Amino acid sequence: MSVAFPNASYSITLRLRLSADDQSAIGRTTTAIGEVGGAVTALDFVETQRDVVVIDVTVNAGDAGHADQITAAVDDLDGVEVHRVSDRTFLLHLRGKLEVRSRVPLATRDDLSMAYTPGVARVCRAIADKPDDARRLTIKGNTVAIVTDGSAVLGLGDIGPAASLPVMEGKAALFKRFADIDAWPVCLDTKDPDEIVRTVEAIAPVYGGINLEDISAPRCFEIEDRLRASLDIPVFHDDQHGTAIVVMAALINALRLVDKPLGDVTVALSGAGAAGMAIARLLLREGVGNLLVSDVEGIIGGRDHPCSHDSHQWLRERTNPDGRSGTLRDAIRGADVLIGVSAPNLLQPEDLATMRENAIVFALANPDPEVDTVAARQFAAVVATGRSDQPNQINNVLAFPGIFRGALDARARYITEEMKAAAARALAAVVGEDELHPSHIIPSVFSDRVVPVVAEAVRRQAEADAQSADAGHADGGHTA
Repeated sequence: MSVAFPNASYSITLRLRLSADDQSAIGRTTTAIGEVGGAVTALDFVETQRDVVVIDVTVNAGDAGHADQITAAVDDLDGVEVHRVSDRTFLLHLRGKLEVRSRVPLATRDDLSMAYTPGVARVCRAIADKPDDARRLTIKGNTVAIVTDGSAVLGLGDIGPAASLPVMEGKAALFKRFADIDAWPVCLDTKDPDEIVRTVEAIAPVYGGINLEDISAPRCFEIEDRLRASLDIPVFHDDQHGTAIVVMAALINALRLVDKPLGDVTVALSGAGAAGMAIARLLLREGVGNLLVSDVEGIIGGRDHPCSHDSHQWLRERTNPDGRSGTLRDAIRGADVLIGVSAPNLLQPEDLATMRENAIVFALANPDPEVDTVAARQFAAVVATGRSDQPNQINNVLAFPGIFRGALDARARYITEEMKAAAARALAAVVGEDELHPSHIIPSVFSDRVVPVVAEAVRRQAEADAQSADAGHADGGHTA
């Protein structure tokens, strides 16, 4: 039976009761697990009785069906009883992944009088007199709302706000782990853009930034634009801009490897949703030579493409200058770069042979990419993926913690296009010349250099943007 590669997201612990007289039971158990493709990661003795030994065996499986197969294989062994099976991923999520803790002691009468009444009233009056002091004197200065309607969650689609909560909790945990930012899920039971915008506007006084997450296109574009216009804190749709920033950083380094300037290359981009649009905007801003964007209806700007959305029309005006038509296979013919943020198995590896020499392939559909990324290495000089079990993972956690850290530190009111570009260049620079390799074009998510470097670049750019805006206002309202 063919199964996915065993990984920790499908990790189970089998509590087994073995005959104390059977010296071969443990060996037969681990052998049976290995024969069906499971990976034993731990074996712990729980207790020993006169006739029975109780052990816990922790095993990585490839998926839920594979976990059931492993359990059945062990249960079939003579002298081995499966007493209980625990799914470690579900155990990790019990009662959620977040908690709230006080940052100040509340042990004495004095503590209470300063943290709460009557002392807190002085701080409230100070903020009433000078509202911007809320960023300095409350959690607002280090807190981000993770806002979703659950309509476009990971590879799961429209699962609704309650089912999306575990993902948003995980996002909050990443904010804390990598940038020491306190983030909180805000899962809204509506898909109406007007209701979403109004709700976020109403809760905004608590937060220093808004991270929009897993909201389907094209509504996500409208929601972000309206919130950016109405709020005085940064609004960032990570599915769009986080992906684009990491893709841009990886592409900068991949092009360094193959010695091709961005202005000379043709990029075929598969996908015109939230991530695809943001990638297209950043590529065009940074001066890509030629860009062809395709979706399920073909190459945008070709004679057969209906351009049914405003975003399609925007792309028609700025990409595909030769008016090429056809499918993704036609788009990659003669291209230097393929970037996929669309759907699985759109291409065969052999299709990549029509690309130019030293091709670059970023196949980012997850968990199954647009083309087999292992086989793609036969035809491309550099390959990146969205998976954590392969080299060059394009992972948004490389971007959003540092971007918000820098924006919060600068007390920025917006995250500008210039800040996104600065973040991409800074992220690319984390990989030094001596580290650059076809299998290492982007840093590890656990590199302790990433967040400080990205945050500093964003902070500096935010301060430069603010100075430029102030100069523009002083000059009659026109910015440079």
